[in-house]
Amino acid sequence: MSALAPTLQAFFTDRLVRQRNVSPRTIVAYRDAFRLLLDFVRQQTGKMPSVVDWDDLDAVVISAFLDHLETGRHNTTRTRNARLAAVHSLFRYAALRHPEHAALIQRVLAIPQKRCEKKSVSYLTPVEVDALLAAPDCTHWEGRRDRMLMLLAIQTGLRLSEIIGLDCHDVSLTAGAYVHCEGKGRKERCVPLTKPTVAALRTWLRERQGQPEEPLFPTHTGRRLSSDAVERRVATHAAAAGRRAPALANKHLTPHVLRHTTAMQLLQAGVDTSVIALWLGHSDPRSTQAYLHADMSLKEKALARTTPPSVRPGRYRPPDALLAFLESL
Repeated sequence: MSALAPTLQAFFTDRLVRQRNVSPRTIVAYRDAFRLLLDFVRQQTGKMPSVVDWDDLDAVVISAFLDHLETGRHNTTRTRNARLAAVHSLFRYAALRHPEHAALIQRVLAIPQKRCEKKSVSYLTPVEVDALLAAPDCTHWEGRRDRMLMLLAIQTGLRLSEIIGLDCHDVSLTAGAYVHCEGKGRKERCVPLTKPTVAALRTWLRERQGQPEEPLFPTHTGRRLSSDAVERRVATHAAAAGRRAPALANKHLTPHVLRHTTAMQLLQAGVDTSVIALWLGHSDPRSTQAYLHADMSLKEKALARTTPPSVRPGRYRPPDALLAFLESL
């Protein structure tokens, strides 16, 4: 076993768990980053992960890995930067344990985060929501599960990790019905449920017949759905819904778009952005301002309140012959 392997193991058990006490979701995100990196090195060099050493992870290899994420796996720039953040965290930890590789470590730490475009958030209109929820085949168990999952996501605005992390006991359908979840940064929150969602959940829980600690949305084998599985199911239903709502064909529909839809519904209903931030579990209320930029109706209302400048139609004509000559030059 190489010198890298014990350091990588200690990075998870010592640095992340014991020293920083990070959340399980952070552990999973870092784990996936290094699984992808070690698999990339194996494909490039033929070395199994247990024998990969620090010299195999120089700045050239890390840069090639980041390019592979964008060109080979078609990841976004934000995903690329998240993987690089995990690599940087490991190498900062390794700097204390492997001073003999200080030069290599510094070169990797010098790889910068990549700037990315800040696009306007995408969301669904009420017509598109109805088309999406009508897309699953509810004569099958998977279709009823998928419809309930998407309905809950659109009404509550939960993140994908929060949705698939729900257990049956996280749903309370008594007076003041709500769903309880643990979000990013281990922040717990409760999101209220509407009457239609409560009725749909009661029907689903009767069919689900799960124990309190079992996942609310399981696979056929009873295991918890993966994020990739949910993304594939949403994409499949979006393609089917595109036949009812042609506008959906021009949208890249992901589970996170359902979260954006919740925020836009609240914003257009006149809910204050600070309340929306609490609803979505944003640590910084400024994160909610992105929805203000995306809502054209708010800008149109602001425009309607302003007095348009009075401009006489027609082309500009110089008031003097000499000015006319100068303008013609």
